[in-house]
Amino acid sequence: MTDPQIVLTERVQQALARAFGAEHADADPLIRPSQFADFQANVAMSLAKRLRRAPREVAEAIKAELSDFPGQVEVSGPGFLNITLGNSWIESEARRMLDDARLGVGTAMPPQTVVIDYSAPNAAKEMHVGHLRTTIVGDSLARLHEHLGNKVIRQNHLGDWGTPFGMLIEHLLDIGEEAAVAQLEAGQGTEFYQAARAKFDSDETFKTRARTRVSTLQSGDPDTLRLWHVFMEATVRFFNKVYELLGVTLTDADIAGESMYNPMLQKTCDDLEASGTALISEGALCVFPPGFTGSDDKPLPLIIRKSDGGYGYATTDMAAIRYRVHDLKADRILYVVGADQALHFRMVYAAARMAGWLPDTVSAEHVQIGMMLGKDGRRFKTRSGESVKLMDLLNEAIDRAAAAIADRGYDQATQKEIAHAVGMGAVKYADLSVSHDSEYVFDFDRMLAFTGNTAPYLQYAQARIRSIFRRGNVDPATATGPIVLGEAAERALALQLLGFGGVVEQTALTCEPHRLCAFIYATATAFTDFFEQCPVLKEGVDPDTRASRLALCALTLRVLETGLDLLGVPVPERM
Repeated sequence: MTDPQIVLTERVQQALARAFGAEHADADPLIRPSQFADFQANVAMSLAKRLRRAPREVAEAIKAELSDFPGQVEVSGPGFLNITLGNSWIESEARRMLDDARLGVGTAMPPQTVVIDYSAPNAAKEMHVGHLRTTIVGDSLARLHEHLGNKVIRQNHLGDWGTPFGMLIEHLLDIGEEAAVAQLEAGQGTEFYQAARAKFDSDETFKTRARTRVSTLQSGDPDTLRLWHVFMEATVRFFNKVYELLGVTLTDADIAGESMYNPMLQKTCDDLEASGTALISEGALCVFPPGFTGSDDKPLPLIIRKSDGGYGYATTDMAAIRYRVHDLKADRILYVVGADQALHFRMVYAAARMAGWLPDTVSAEHVQIGMMLGKDGRRFKTRSGESVKLMDLLNEAIDRAAAAIADRGYDQATQKEIAHAVGMGAVKYADLSVSHDSEYVFDFDRMLAFTGNTAPYLQYAQARIRSIFRRGNVDPATATGPIVLGEAAERALALQLLGFGGVVEQTALTCEPHRLCAFIYATATAFTDFFEQCPVLKEGVDPDTRASRLALCALTLRVLETGLDLLGVPVPERM
């Protein structure tokens, strides 16, 4: 591990043990980047009370135990430790990182099985912008965990079952299978649903047919199931077009929709009732997890089976959590779902633990997804108030990106390739760069800007590095240094790069892709300063300096490309 912050944490903890005893070895050194040095450790301030000694005296004792430190340690103020790393240490660690195929990123020991539930569109309607964030955030987490060596099991929990499918199948029969398939494959699922719903609301004969069809579907009637498969396969083919355009890693093999759990629901209810976890309340089968109360201060029920005998989301989610723990052998389950479902998932997790289906050894986490807003600060919708179709949004992003690079002289094929990368990168990065549980404003002008914390800025940074190697007729793989830090901008860039491994691991641990985004942006900014202040190919630069700077360029390029790939952001070679 080359991450300076992690290395310093270990070194200071060792110093704490030597200075004050082993019982203090696990104290957090509270190391943060500092404007007065490379890093500042504030542990003396927090430890002083426990030791009943002055903070500055504690800091001096820690400093004394860091006498062999590769750099400079100074005590300032009431007891801050200012730490400046030596150039030789940064150089050697940067060379190690350059030689490391994983760029200092460790692997999970032992590897975990991580189940990630994400995207989950409703098959009864077309994908809209509400599915964008869950899809993008979930896919980045899947990429990160796989990179760390964990076994990732993607679960696309489609809404593919339930009462709406009675009217959808009947409408399919009315217009004919061929016409229905063509409409669904073309991404007109919402129109298909609206037409079916209109007939259901206005035509009693159709309503009766639809309700009968629900019964035959749930009973497993072969012809009804065939029609359901026709509907679903056409719908999934369109979903796959969206996934392909976005560049996400979901496949048909990852589909685990509501229909998959349908055969498990009766047993789910029976087992919960038999164990005493669930009980009948007002005709419904309910679990009452402790600590959940309604506005009337009465215990809040998680309804497992409705009073009319029907099942709901809670039934399916209880069946799913048992399946994921028992059958998939999950160590960690991540639910990348809207923040408005927070109470539901807290109750499901609590109920599953009551039943013994979610042991303490397995972590279940709700990765809450905030709402996407328009420039008016309200939920992002069309002017008519309808949800924006996701495919329309993505195509507009590509069109706008194409317009932004239209004057750069590329042939049509190259321009199309770059426009796709820039458009999709802009949409995905704008989402990932903000905390996943916060609301954010969808603004094409901001996300497609070539300045600031945007995908185009980062994509351009790596493309600019590639252009340096093209102009110098050098293969980046052959730029191996040695790295020698002479200028402040060189040192700042090298020090920034060393933090890559730590931030990747922390991002996966916390499920917060915006941490990695912030690191990549800081890296691109550090490279811009380096590029402006440290000529690489300019005449008069001596060969050793040129070799060192090319090595720094090569390392930066790999970090940017790897980091963006872990986020799912494409990196065009030219911009």
